[in-house]
Formats: sequence, structure tokens, C-alpha cells
Amino acid sequence: MPPPSPRQDDGQGAVVVERQTQKTVPPPLYQVVMLNDDFTPMEFVVMVLQQYFRHDLETATQIMLKIHHEGRGVCGVFTKDVAATKVELVLATAKRAGHPLQCIMEAA
Repeated sequence: MPPPSPRQDDGQGAVVVERQTQKTVPPPLYQVVMLNDDFTPMEFVVMVLQQYFRHDLETATQIMLKIHHEGRGVCGVFTKDVAATKVELVLATAKRAGHPLQCIMEAA
């Protein structure tokens, strides 16, 4: 005979277990922001926006012009790890190409 389980029912009532719903909170989002400088070619910025942020030519050009005229432009909004990775990719690509392009991430 198996040993009695610790929660053995003595027949005096039923055990009711309430299901608690878990509330998941979406992760905080961060925006990747490119900063203007006077040396990085506009074509390079458009290429980076297309390659790393998957913008089409028209959208990439609009973002590049915003960066050029306003000093900064949002490239995209991502979770923290994805945003950090994209910033590092942009900075590494700019450095390899010899451009001083700066890219940062901010809480969205």
C-alpha cells in the first residue's frame, strides 16, 4: 500500500483551488536616436537606416533629413537589448567607414 499523500481528503469537504491570473508587463521600450554631425555623408546615413532598421528608401531619406535639420532623429523603438545591439552595429559600421556618426538609445 502506498504511503498516504500529505493532502489526503478526509471526506469532510472539497478542496477548491482558485486560479490566479498572471499579469505580464511588457518590457520597457527604448528608441534608437541618430545624432547629426557635419561630416557623415547623407547617403551613408540612409544606407544605415535601410540596412539596420529596415526602412525603405523614402522613409530612410525622411529620417535622414530630420536628423540633418533638427540635429537628431528616431530610427526605431525596440526592447533594451535590441536597441543596444542596433546602437553598437551603427557605431561599428560608422567607425569602419571612417565616419563620426553617433547613435544613442533613450527610454521611449
